[in-house]
Amino acid sequence: MDRPLFAAGALSAAIGVGAGAFAAHGLKDRLTPEMLAVFETGARYQLFHALGLMIAAWAVARYGTDAAAWGGWLLLAGTVLFSGSLYLLAVTGVRWLGIVTPFGGVAFIVGWVLLALAALRGGGASAP
Repeated sequence: MDRPLFAAGALSAAIGVGAGAFAAHGLKDRLTPEMLAVFETGARYQLFHALGLMIAAWAVARYGTDAAAWGGWLLLAGTVLFSGSLYLLAVTGVRWLGIVTPFGGVAFIVGWVLLALAALRGGGASAP
């Protein structure tokens, strides 16, 4: 379970960097400042949570708990819902996509809480 989460985190980081570069160089003159900020928020959260996916992978390997695995998958789902909806909202201007964004935020929050629980309750090897 740790390898797929780590790979998803690394791939998400690559996509997040690409999205940030695309915003800075390809969208700067095409979007309003408000929509550019929306797009950049999606990229920023994607990058933060890409690191979170790698932390989740480490936690799965370290603690071997379902909470760590579920936490990681919720961070991935949150990225798709939160960042994905912001990217689409900014590029298309379709406002109803903003309804999806909070669901991604909730997935982020629950994912981080599950990672905290995994750390507090998890077994695995003891620290050196």
